[in-house]
Amino acid sequence: MRRRAVLLGLAALPGVVVPGLARAQGFAGLGQGAPGFALPVPRPLVFPADHGAHPDFRIEWWYLTAVLTAADGAPMGLQWTLFRTALAPGEAPGWDSPQLWMGHAAVTTATRHAVAERLARGGTGQAGVTAAPFAAWIDDWAMAGATPEDVRLTARGADFAYDLRLVAEGPLVPQGDAGYSVKSAAGQASHYYSQPFYRAQGRIALDGATRAVTGQAWLDREWSSQPLAPDQTGWDWFSLILDDGARMMGFRLRDAGAGYASATWIAPDGTPDPQQPGALRVTPRDLARVAGRQVPVVWRVELPARGLDVTVTALNPQSWMATSVPYWEGPVSVTGSHTGRGYLEMTGYAP
Repeated sequence: MRRRAVLLGLAALPGVVVPGLARAQGFAGLGQGAPGFALPVPRPLVFPADHGAHPDFRIEWWYLTAVLTAADGAPMGLQWTLFRTALAPGEAPGWDSPQLWMGHAAVTTATRHAVAERLARGGTGQAGVTAAPFAAWIDDWAMAGATPEDVRLTARGADFAYDLRLVAEGPLVPQGDAGYSVKSAAGQASHYYSQPFYRAQGRIALDGATRAVTGQAWLDREWSSQPLAPDQTGWDWFSLILDDGARMMGFRLRDAGAGYASATWIAPDGTPDPQQPGALRVTPRDLARVAGRQVPVVWRVELPARGLDVTVTALNPQSWMATSVPYWEGPVSVTGSHTGRGYLEMTGYAP
């Protein structure tokens, strides 16, 4: 999916009130109606415009994860995310802007998960996105380049910093029906595309030590106004980078029943094969006690149409994002019918 109900953590900004937040249906209000905001409709993606912001929609994100290997062979992961949420549709200058911004960054090893968060109000220049040349930023965190195909990625927290170059070695991939991604049987949807073919190289400083790293990265771009149904409470989202060159994006949105599952198989040349709803099967195999709640950290992931039957295991079970709205996000290994690495995100698990 990609998803990001964490956007409403921006309600923590001084003086900002999000109506209905305390009694929101669905996870963090993304199951609420969005009167006045634009709603997704099937349409072709348009570039470079769709790399930029869509202020008439209520929520949006630029979400990058990377699976990396340090020079000493140690596996690592990082996250860089910029979220936009709107109190009202449209844009206005200065402090009249209804747009709010939030950034999350993290570095993960087998024993460490370091997290930072930034918050900003729109209209001040503190955060924003331009489509051409491409730049997404909040404070001194940035993902920027002439185009999204070749960017420099930077962020820092109290105990970490990173600086990487990301170069796309494959095409952009539309998710769902040519970029129109359905999220429920009731028809909630988003506009959604990915760049899952980045080659990554750079440096990560963590707890005073700096390491050279190389690996692969995955960018998700998504915007909507009500991407969840009222009875959906959270999601489990997988991005798998397989050693044979294929990729898979899959998610399950949880509700009181079987939930709603969707997936896209991506061939090594970038050709997407969107699967029918329910084709993906995800089954928790092992739980860990994380931040006072039981969270699945080992999964069986099956996509029979593609012969995929793998075990997905968290590098660090304690990959908890203790941010304004908390969630779990971290790198994973893939074993079984296929091998590889990837990222897992889980939201809506209560204490």
